[in-house]
Amino acid sequence: MDTATASGLRPPALQPAADDSAARRASVFLPKLFTLLPTYTWSAFGSDAAAGLIVGLVALPLAIAFAIASGVTPDRGLITAIVAGFIISALGGSRVQIGGPTGAYVVVVYKIVQQHGLEGLTIATLMAGVILLAMGLMRLGTLIKYIPYSLTVGFTSGIAVVIFSSEVKDFLGLHTGAVPADFLAKWDVYLHAMGTMDPATVAVGAGSLLLIAFWPKVSRRVPGPIVAVVLASIAAKALHLNVETIGSRFGDLPSALPRPSISLEALARWRSLFGPAITIALLGAIESLLSATVADSMIGARHRSNTELVAQGLANLGSAAFGGIPATGAIARTATNIKNGGRTPVAGMVHALTLLAVMMALGRWAKLIPLSALAAILVVVSYHMSEWRQFRALLKAPRSDVAVLLATFFLTVLVDLTVGVTVGMILAMALFVRRMTEVSMVREFKAELERDDAGADVPLPAVPAGVAAYEARGALAFGVVESLRDVMGFGATPPKTIVLGMKDVLALDGTALRALSDLDATCRRHGTRLILAGVHSQPKLALDKAGFTARLGAGNVLADDIAAVVARLR
Repeated sequence: MDTATASGLRPPALQPAADDSAARRASVFLPKLFTLLPTYTWSAFGSDAAAGLIVGLVALPLAIAFAIASGVTPDRGLITAIVAGFIISALGGSRVQIGGPTGAYVVVVYKIVQQHGLEGLTIATLMAGVILLAMGLMRLGTLIKYIPYSLTVGFTSGIAVVIFSSEVKDFLGLHTGAVPADFLAKWDVYLHAMGTMDPATVAVGAGSLLLIAFWPKVSRRVPGPIVAVVLASIAAKALHLNVETIGSRFGDLPSALPRPSISLEALARWRSLFGPAITIALLGAIESLLSATVADSMIGARHRSNTELVAQGLANLGSAAFGGIPATGAIARTATNIKNGGRTPVAGMVHALTLLAVMMALGRWAKLIPLSALAAILVVVSYHMSEWRQFRALLKAPRSDVAVLLATFFLTVLVDLTVGVTVGMILAMALFVRRMTEVSMVREFKAELERDDAGADVPLPAVPAGVAAYEARGALAFGVVESLRDVMGFGATPPKTIVLGMKDVLALDGTALRALSDLDATCRRHGTRLILAGVHSQPKLALDKAGFTARLGAGNVLADDIAAVVARLR
């Protein structure tokens, strides 16, 4: 049975793709929930409620663990999952997206907290929300298409290594004092503190890790992390184990959401936080659109990318107002939602309400959770996040992809996520330009053979005297312009006519337009006629808008093939 039918929704065939596309074009902000509500049924609600309940239980320990790993109190993770998670589902452009704190933000948030404090983090999150909102309203939802896969795998794997490194202390119960943020310095501290390892803490962490790894063989309906956290808490309490817990480090968790509050004095620091805000926004856009794209492939649907970015912006504004941390789409929780029958945004809303109910009813018991059990959860998260299979496969890709992958990975781990992504993106663009330059060229036109009535090859007459003919191929852009200037020389005796064939040129940029204008000016000085042949629509539009066609004359910008133009000049 079709999944949409089973969940109580009309089959996709009854919701025409054309209508959905028209809706997306008509409005930059049209939440999926609003589209699906007219066809919603109680049967669909049953499936969504069950999925939302399970995802809420999965998200509970993750929200707490991500908050602690980010250098903030655990309640801020819960607040983020509740407030931002509800907004992302209610107003987002995906049917099944689950939002909240994610591992991708751990490195960024930790650094912001260390440098700017909690108020700085709140302001950076607010600013990131505004940036994401602007990106959606400006219809930049296709951003993900321009992010190289090697770059995504590089920084994701790098973040996974950093998260794993940050959990070693709590997993082993090391007595180290403050741990430095630098990767190599952190491991130097760990190695010197191995003698302080606590056996009880290691036992709780290792037991939790094994339980999470093997629990799916027992049950896939009950989340393994919840089972691990509950059993670890019971064992630590019943056996009077002297292990560090949430309560011993952070105290009691609140049993209700705080009132929204923004420090007006802290807003004055926005200039120093602009860079971190950009990082949060770009990372959130990439992660959320990646998650929505993966979800589309699992349920056979299409998300509305611009609406999703608007919702992500509103979610981060809401999270910051309540004291939460940055939020984005969570791929693992979204996949869990789908696998358990969630098919509409209602499931994500139920997931947020489930977390709120647990926080209100059982928040006081969360203080018993051992930190080593939460560390075990993040060790598993970092393993799955590492994408080591994709990483290994990309090492066999072309050298340019390998260079982007390794540069992004090592810079993310050893220096900073922002540096890693920035350098990786610049390197990817530089290598792309180089690759395009290698397949683009300007060369002298060579007349091809034609066939006579008997089918024999007959060489075409040579290019007539006084005519110079050239062909351009590929993208006529800034990386190829020098070859245009080098090849098309005038020599001692300028030709009467220069013909430039552009049949194989599909794109033309401003640098190439300037080079063509310089060529036209040189031709005018020498009394040479310049003809552009085989001009396609995009180059023609660029030439028209720049006024080049009018300056050269419409009779010299032709759609005819260069061979036909040269033949007419004989």
